[in-house]
Amino acid sequence: MPKPQKLASSFRLLGIVTIAAAGGLIAAASAAGPAFAAQELKMVEHATTDAVTDTGASGDSAGDVLTFANEVYDADDKDKIGSDQGICFRTVVGKAWECFWTLSLDKGQLTVEGPFYDAGDSVLAITGGTGEFAGATGDMALSARDPEGKAYNYIYHIK
Repeated sequence: MPKPQKLASSFRLLGIVTIAAAGGLIAAASAAGPAFAAQELKMVEHATTDAVTDTGASGDSAGDVLTFANEVYDADDKDKIGSDQGICFRTVVGKAWECFWTLSLDKGQLTVEGPFYDAGDSVLAITGGTGEFAGATGDMALSARDPEGKAYNYIYHIK
């Protein structure tokens, strides 16, 4: 039977080795980071299919539904690079919608969720992605390109 003093030293050494190994694994995982580098994507959505379904009181009312499936173009608004499709629910009459949508590009998809304001810019959360965007987080800034709401600037800040 090992002496108690030698046994205590062995356990201490085992503890130190275990902690060092765990620290090395954590450091290696942190250094690996996400599967993709942080990036900024700029594009223009053409709002050609937006349709509001009146679900409650006649006219603009809480609970109305906005649906869309639109083409998305590069930042110069020249070449089609993908499409988006989504749904928004009217939350504050005349002021705000809560939206969820998917942007589909050749490299994969990005999903967002957040407010869309009738007047002014919005920032939505990036909630995930597929393909090269798997595990994506960050935010997407949205601003109208014209007062009629026929086109919107999207800037995805992907982390």
